[in-house]
Amino acid sequence: MARGRFILLEGCDRAGKSTQCTMLVDALKAKDLSVELYKFPDRTTTIGQMIHAYLTNSKELDDRAIHLLFSANRWEAMQEMKRKLSAGIHLVVDRYAYSGVAFSTAKGLDLTWCKNPDRGLIRPDITFFLDLPTSEAERRGGFGDERYEKRELQENVREVFLKLKDKEWTVIDAKKSILAMHFEILRETELKIRDGEKDGRFAEEDDVVLEDLFLD
Repeated sequence: MARGRFILLEGCDRAGKSTQCTMLVDALKAKDLSVELYKFPDRTTTIGQMIHAYLTNSKELDDRAIHLLFSANRWEAMQEMKRKLSAGIHLVVDRYAYSGVAFSTAKGLDLTWCKNPDRGLIRPDITFFLDLPTSEAERRGGFGDERYEKRELQENVREVFLKLKDKEWTVIDAKKSILAMHFEILRETELKIRDGEKDGRFAEEDDVVLEDLFLD
């Protein structure tokens, strides 16, 4: 049995990540594939509830403290995610460590310091970066509802994302229609899944730590 693939969708706020994640999961299930959706931050855990309070402006936290909470929220899911990937379940993930690094660095924290808490997390097999200009994001419903949805911050976040981009990233023009984006993401995901079908275990070479992604 081939291990599951880790498919990540990243991007600035209001780029359509959650919509595309849901559509991708539904499409893969329709093809009789085992797939599950993860969203970070996971606001259902104790740590996630603290993050939610911060994001909705009901709690104040130091920038370093909230960065470490975001990282801890990812770490508490790692063992479960590894078990599911080993069992052949594909994981579609809405945000991950790149978001943590991008947002905290955009707020003025040191880039290397921001990377360090996430070194050792499992690496995505493919990362889709949904690229949307802030001017377009501002016209979409709900922009500004949460703490980080401010023009200057979002523009800085995008710049950091692009610095983090590597060969495993696929940039998606998020100005496209929802369906056009979906078909592009689905096509690339199916190719990645087919490439991995020959791998019958959670191979050591696939269990690459996130540190490998953050080499300067």
